[in-house]
This record gives sequence, structure tokens and C-alpha cells, in this order.
Amino acid sequence: MAKRSAPEVNAGSMADIAFLLLIFFLVTTTIEKDKGLLRSLPPIDDSEVEPPIIKQKNLFTVLINRHNQLLVEDEEMELKDLRQAAIEFLDNGGSTNAAGESCDYCKGKRDESSSDHPDKAIVSMKHDRETSYEQYIDVQNELVAAYNFLREREAQRLYNRSFRSMLDEKEKNQFNKDEKLNEQIETVKKLFPLKLSEAEPDKN
Repeated sequence: MAKRSAPEVNAGSMADIAFLLLIFFLVTTTIEKDKGLLRSLPPIDDSEVEPPIIKQKNLFTVLINRHNQLLVEDEEMELKDLRQAAIEFLDNGGSTNAAGESCDYCKGKRDESSSDHPDKAIVSMKHDRETSYEQYIDVQNELVAAYNFLREREAQRLYNRSFRSMLDEKEKNQFNKDEKLNEQIETVKKLFPLKLSEAEPDKN
């Protein structure tokens, strides 16, 4: 009896199918972005200009020691209270200068011993070399959250929408620039500019 040859499967189109599947997954898969602290470094300035004199009351000092303890404005403070303290400082609006330097949108206590205006308010953060990375990030998050809270409030007041949604819309349509949206975002940022200064850690 003659042997019958085994039927062959035509696999010529398998490579095309695999290639199409690969393209499909590349197009539909979203790559998760790395998360971290978003910081924009200032441009290099070679001009010899004396730095402006900063009043002590416009400086909000935050110190983290090697034991991860907080010293805010020379007083011990828990991490959970830091955000509210920063908000009160930034939103104080204590200037009564008649030259137009007063903050008409600030809702703080207008304490003359605290910051004059959000544009002049600076948050200064300093940590020890033995400060844990987790505590450093937590403190940074609380300080940035204070700015975000105030920006959210002003975005709702001016444009009746969330500042976070404005940023999300800008990122989603990054290739189609919306000049009106960008202008609104910059307006809100200027009301409470992010002025977070980090001093060099102690060597000891």
C-alpha cells in the first residue's frame, strides 16, 4: 500500500498576521510616564546683578532635620499641618501699600507680620544630608499642594473650571496650541507663582 504524504499547512500568511498584531498593540498601548517632581531650572544668567533684598516676613522657612522632624518658622510642626500653614502664608496679602501692591484677591488674615503679596512670598526649604528621601518628597508634595489649592480656587473664580482640568486639556492637545487656554493657565499661575527655594543641605 503506497504511503500517503502528510498534508502541509500553508503558513505563509502567519507572518503578515503577526506583523499586523504587533502594529495593533504598538498603536493602542499607552506607555505610562515616569512620575516625579516637575521642576524647570532657570536659565543661566551671567550678568552681575545684585539679588533683591527679601524681607524676612516674605520668607516661609521649612527645615527638616536628620530625624525627619519639621521646623517651620522656627516652630515644630507635624507634616499634616504644613499644607495649611503654607496656604495661610501665601494667601496672607498683608501689604497695605497704596502703590497698588496690595492683593485684592487674597483671602488671608492680612497679618502685617506675614507675607505682603503672593508674588513676593518665597518658600525656603532646607534639609539635612541624613533626611530620608520619603520625608523629603512628602514635604515637597505638601508645599506644592498648597500652591495647587490656591490655583484651583482662582481658576474656579475666574473661569469656573478646575485648574487641573485646564492642565490636562493642554497636555492632551499639546500639538494643537490653544492660545486662549494657555493664556488662562498663565494668568492663574501669575496670581500664585511657584517660588520654592531649596537651600543646600547641612554638611554636618
